[in-house]
Amino acid sequence: MYDENGIEYLDCINNVAHVGHCHPKVVAAAANQLAQQCTNSRFLHDNMVLCAQKIASTMPEQLSVVFFVNSGSEANDLAIRLSRHYTGHKDVVILDHAYHGTTITTTDISPHKWHHLKDYKQKKWVHVAPQPDAYRGMFRSPEHTDADLGRLYAGEVEKITDRIAKEGRGVGLFLAESLQSCAGQVFLPEGYLKPVYEAVRSTGGLCLADEVQTGFGRIGTHYWAFQEQGVIPDFVTIGKSMGNGFPVAALVTTPEIAGTFVKMGIEYFNSYGGNAASCAATLAVMQVIEDEQLQNHAKRVGDYFLTGLIALQKKHRQIGDVRGKGLFLGIEIVSDRVKRIPDACTAHLIIMAMRARNVILSVEGPADNVVKIKPPMCFTTANVDLLLGIMDECLSSAGEAAVAIESAIERDHVLNEE
Repeated sequence: MYDENGIEYLDCINNVAHVGHCHPKVVAAAANQLAQQCTNSRFLHDNMVLCAQKIASTMPEQLSVVFFVNSGSEANDLAIRLSRHYTGHKDVVILDHAYHGTTITTTDISPHKWHHLKDYKQKKWVHVAPQPDAYRGMFRSPEHTDADLGRLYAGEVEKITDRIAKEGRGVGLFLAESLQSCAGQVFLPEGYLKPVYEAVRSTGGLCLADEVQTGFGRIGTHYWAFQEQGVIPDFVTIGKSMGNGFPVAALVTTPEIAGTFVKMGIEYFNSYGGNAASCAATLAVMQVIEDEQLQNHAKRVGDYFLTGLIALQKKHRQIGDVRGKGLFLGIEIVSDRVKRIPDACTAHLIIMAMRARNVILSVEGPADNVVKIKPPMCFTTANVDLLLGIMDECLSSAGEAAVAIESAIERDHVLNEE
């Protein structure tokens, strides 16, 4: 990536430019369609049909209906609306620190947002399950195996669904990001979603996999991250990377659930969702993923990346944990490895030092201490080597500064005693 002066930057966080900034095939597809026709999507265009078919072909067979919208927020909002019509229930279960959007309704189901809002009162219909975080959550590794963690955290969701049932209601919808991103690059434990889905469905509820930040082959092993858990959701929401920067998103569901609108006498319509240019961009993105084998590329480069980060962890005490699947990785910065004390100050110092060296990173997580890495899928092992080398130097500098501060504090303590 280059600025207006031609200076080169390494973008390590832009999961929207999924197949690379300004990929020529995506640019050409969108530009050509804009030059031909792009209008209100009430006028059906072949691109919408072809795009829906292409998306459905990557999903479990029963997920065959695609509602096109303009953002992930809009997709999740629509899913809530459909779930209420279909189930007759309003209660929603989410994970702590989740992020599902910026509309009024999706903000209400995004603790990542409302934990920071002054005087915000959690809605009575929103139920928050503990974040299934193996490093910092209520159940942790290595005290528990990954399989045990899945069972234990799923049990917390079951407690919520049981309580709702005892109060004479049912769950309308359970939403979870297939991998939690804004919550700190957190990976769901093995076997977590199966018992959760069973508990939710036992009360008549539906289940949603939010793939807005994790889909389209990013984790390497699967096209959609929910597939790793061996479950079939009732809804899948997708966006961000879908158009490589072009505004487009979608809600994918079953014909039975989609038919709810017809039964209710409601016509669903979206002026710009699924417009010809957006669908042209999406089709190009999906074709590039196939042609350039970017899912396999993400697996290979991601494995190489994780190995390098583990080596840095062994060298630098500021790194408490590293985790990653494909090109979705996180680094926990801590002040004490044993106590796992988050160190937001050092995390910010590191990313600013790397920014000064033209490497762009960011931090996330409840304690603002997790360095997030979600680069475009064309990221190479050479890019990894560059990032690791600069991060090594920045961590060393931060470590030296910390030692100097500790020495100064110790000297002051000795002088005060004297």
